[in-house]
Amino acid sequence: MPDRSILIVPDVRLKQPAAAVGCVDDAVRQLMDDMLAAMYRASGIGLAAPQVGILQRVIVVDVSGPDEPGQPMRLADPEILWHSGERSTGEEGCLSLPDQFAEVTRPARVRVRYRDEHDQPQEIEADGLLGKCLQHEIDHLNGTLFVDHLSSLKRGIILRKLTKAKRQVAAAE
Repeated sequence: MPDRSILIVPDVRLKQPAAAVGCVDDAVRQLMDDMLAAMYRASGIGLAAPQVGILQRVIVVDVSGPDEPGQPMRLADPEILWHSGERSTGEEGCLSLPDQFAEVTRPARVRVRYRDEHDQPQEIEADGLLGKCLQHEIDHLNGTLFVDHLSSLKRGIILRKLTKAKRQVAAAE
């Protein structure tokens, strides 16, 4: 299993749209497993293939709590079929923007169609943390970051903080 590194902003691959998988085969299943391993190593709850440099429409999610058994989801070619008119605002972060958080408003509930790791079509309706996570990861497949949902002022502040933190790490090495 390759050690998949998580890309950090401003890597250009994070802003590119991902291509459809079409069929979930052994290579896609291996990618899903590799992504789950990378996500768990980084203590994340979701990861999209573009975040590990693969421009395919694949995401993995596990929103189980620290004292709960893991419930990993593997989704290929996910698409939002429907979203509620009701909105929900909550704090979001991203493994590709380490230690940066902001309040993001999204639809409170979504219905998502995808292909599972066995190449079977599935649909799920989700709200709360799972609904927010699915929307966040599907955004990645379209080249959208959570900071793109913020005002240009807030986005600029976060990106400057990230750049400053990267410079400090580089200077310490």
